[in-house]
Amino acid sequence: MFEGFQNSTAGKRIARAMLAFDAWINSSLYDSAQRARNAYADFSAYMDRFYVAGWRKLGVEAACEGLTLGLAGSILMLALAVPAFQETSDSDWLKKQDLAVTFLDRYGLEVGRRGIKHDDSIPLTEFPDQLIKAVLATEDRRFYDHWGIDPIGTLRAVTVNARSSGVVQGGSSISQQLAKNLFLSNERTLERKVKEAFLAIWLEFRLTKPEILKLYLDRAYMGGGTFGIQAAAEFYFNKRVPDLSLSESAMLAGLFKAPTKYAPHINLPAARARANDVLNNMVDAGFMTEGQVFVARKAPATPIDRRRDVSPDWYLDWAFDEVKKLAQAHKFGDDRVLTVRTALDGALQKHSETVLENSLRLYGKQYRASQGAAIVMEPNGAVRAVVGGRDYGASQFNRATDATRQPGSSFKPFVYLAAVMTGRFHRDTVVDGSSLCLGNWCPHNYGGAGAGRLPLVVALQKSLNTVAVWLSVQVGRHEFTGKKYPGDWVAAQVGRAKIVEIARKMGITTPLPDTVSLPLGADDVKMIDMAAAYAVFANGGKRVVPFAAVEIRNSGGDVIYRHDRDGPAQIQVMPADKIAEMNNLLKEVVAGGTGTAARLDGVVAAGKTGTTNLSRDAWFDGFTGNFSGSVWFGNDDSSPTNNMTGGSLPARTWRDIMAFAHQGIELKNPYGVTDTPPSRPAAVAAAVTGASDLGQAQRPATLSRKSTETLGAIEAMFSNAMPRKRAELPTLGDNVQRRADVAGAAGRTRID
Repeated sequence: MFEGFQNSTAGKRIARAMLAFDAWINSSLYDSAQRARNAYADFSAYMDRFYVAGWRKLGVEAACEGLTLGLAGSILMLALAVPAFQETSDSDWLKKQDLAVTFLDRYGLEVGRRGIKHDDSIPLTEFPDQLIKAVLATEDRRFYDHWGIDPIGTLRAVTVNARSSGVVQGGSSISQQLAKNLFLSNERTLERKVKEAFLAIWLEFRLTKPEILKLYLDRAYMGGGTFGIQAAAEFYFNKRVPDLSLSESAMLAGLFKAPTKYAPHINLPAARARANDVLNNMVDAGFMTEGQVFVARKAPATPIDRRRDVSPDWYLDWAFDEVKKLAQAHKFGDDRVLTVRTALDGALQKHSETVLENSLRLYGKQYRASQGAAIVMEPNGAVRAVVGGRDYGASQFNRATDATRQPGSSFKPFVYLAAVMTGRFHRDTVVDGSSLCLGNWCPHNYGGAGAGRLPLVVALQKSLNTVAVWLSVQVGRHEFTGKKYPGDWVAAQVGRAKIVEIARKMGITTPLPDTVSLPLGADDVKMIDMAAAYAVFANGGKRVVPFAAVEIRNSGGDVIYRHDRDGPAQIQVMPADKIAEMNNLLKEVVAGGTGTAARLDGVVAAGKTGTTNLSRDAWFDGFTGNFSGSVWFGNDDSSPTNNMTGGSLPARTWRDIMAFAHQGIELKNPYGVTDTPPSRPAAVAAAVTGASDLGQAQRPATLSRKSTETLGAIEAMFSNAMPRKRAELPTLGDNVQRRADVAGAAGRTRID
């Protein structure tokens, strides 16, 4: 049948059609190949015109490689620029610091200001020419020539500083410094420097050079709690900017890089030497001649005597951040001019800074430690003092509130609390301190000391690592809900989860990754969180949220925020009876354990030492019935110290700070501790009566907090009853200071 179809007329036609289609395909492919071959030949002939050899070929190859690398670099730059430009997402970025805040201490005395008002600053055209030249000669000579980043100026600064064996000229442009002030923190990281560079270029495109310079002069920190050149002129010389002389302009221009180091009310010789460097810079830059600066050299500026005015800058920076958060939460409505009474204890703040500096000056080289921090707060979270580092002028990074470091064994109270909460462990419960391993990890005690079976209180006194890990296993077995009895590894995981839960409830906010060494304090925490957590021990188990602002008033004097009314309420987060058990354990650490150097005469104190691997961090966290406090020593780069432990310099520094804090107050025991403190020794008794011949730092005579609040209420009552112009009314700070002076003259002591 098929053969018949092939021989038919229709079959033959179909066969011929298929042959024709196949021939068409073959010819089309052949023609296409020929055309492609001819086109390639034509292209090759055309490209032969561009053929290069020898040095020309080398240049072409270099250009091609440069183009490739440039494209890759552009993509990388774009990736780096995105995080920087996210900082500018706020459409109102130019007024991010539009709050104008006056800070008072706990007694109502003004201690500093933060923020800026944009509508009342002096125009740049009224600034003295000599002041502008002094700033540019010292900070950024090529300001009007570069585009935000000045490679030539940076290279020159590096060269000059290398020759001078010190920092004589800065490497960052004014645009970069403004970018940091507007958008970034003072954290010393590569990420911040990259963001700073991109934001500087962005500012150059958004603003004119005069606008950038004016913002820089208005926003820079100038020491003494002042921000901006006008505030500094008033603070140091009681002058307006247009009235500054050349010598005064030079002294102010020298403050931008290290405002605390060269602040004339703190170190006048250093300020004058720095001003002379500024005059040299003006001559070197060609802005002035030697003859024009001669008089300024011979007659240096003399500032107002403000040696008694010590600005608590660490505290104010943290308090200002708190106020900004409250403003962002719409706690103040539209009010932006605020007066904030804080919990700051000015005398304790100053004493804490002095003690920390003296500790580092006397023992820093011995221990190879270059930095420290301290914080003191009440059991309700009211922060009395914040020391964020050794020198605010050298680095404004606040190590007490922003840095994260390993706490070492000062984390162990959370482990012991978890064990006590199981109901199985008490003061005299025998625990196992022998070696154990979780997988291939085997913890060791400090110094390699071994331990067998011993009471729980002794294990905490000796800060045994093996016991802390063993307790995490026991807590896990108590918490385990599975049917099968867990092994050590699983039990430890469950126990660590419970420990993290307790640490969270007590105020630790940083991430706590689950690692086998977590019970030994291997995860980073913030110092302010540790002080808050230890305050929970002091107050009997109530959650503590650290705060600075006690009361906030608007520009009209009306109270718009009170912490006791508007702040977060304290809630019970830990059983009071278990906290009492822990406090009776922790007081033994100070009485006869690793924290004996923190013992306070006449005061029952409790706490825990902390030391990390290679002694990179050394802590003492402790509390009494009156205060909770934390002290840390180490190095910013996490380099090891020379065998510093938490029981050495940190514990001694904590003792010196707390001894001052407890002068002249009604002493309280930590919650649940019934020990009767020993009778006050002569040194403490003398401090209460005002004697000062024993070499111990003495508190100035001040009014009590209740007395201050009562007098303030009386003042407000009379102010409302007899309205006058606000400018004619004495401030609360003036009244309190006057009353304090009278009290001091009458020999009254501080009762808090």
